[in-house]
Amino acid sequence: MPFRLLARAASRATGRLGWLRGSIGALCGIAVAALAGRLLATALPAFPWLLAPLGASAVLVFAVPASPLAQPWPVIGGNMLSALTGLAVHALVPGPLLAAALGVAAAIAVMSMARCLHPPGGACALLGAMASPAVAAHGWGALLLPLAVNLAALALAGWLYNTLTGHSWPHRKPAPRPEPTERYETSDLDAVLEEWDEVLDVSREDLDALIRAVERRVAAKLVR
Repeated sequence: MPFRLLARAASRATGRLGWLRGSIGALCGIAVAALAGRLLATALPAFPWLLAPLGASAVLVFAVPASPLAQPWPVIGGNMLSALTGLAVHALVPGPLLAAALGVAAAIAVMSMARCLHPPGGACALLGAMASPAVAAHGWGALLLPLAVNLAALALAGWLYNTLTGHSWPHRKPAPRPEPTERYETSDLDAVLEEWDEVLDVSREDLDALIRAVERRVAAKLVR
């Protein structure tokens, strides 16, 4: 029994998308982002060199690289647009409590309209809405410039690491394949998604490919 548990734990750690791969990727990604931030801080010592939302972005980029929320545009655009939104709300709304709430709410709207929804963007919006002493002293650049440097470094590390470990990033949609059955149609998937009326953390194309792969497997078993 203990051996079986250990074997299962090892499989989960070292599988194609095991947690060990994601952990090592996050280690590399955050290290590269921190190094880039440190280099910026040598020229601008009053600016932060590593921002907390990068940790959440790293979880998505390295642990779930196929997620629509983890693609390059959401990572970069979602964080940067949210930070800008938070800063703008801070400039317009008196009081940190109201500014923080409105900043995150507005950031969700902006990311959704720009098709770059990214959960860590909410944290970036809070950073902008709360306006740290560095922002108060040096302006919006004290948040936007370090954030841009961190994100560029993280995205580069994400692209290299995911590519080297066999995962396309940006995620490539599965290529269409001939189907052995006509029972399932893409319109059926669209109808179910419309009925559910939920935001799923998987693309429609990946869902379609998954359903068709299951159908092929079932058809192959029936042939045997």
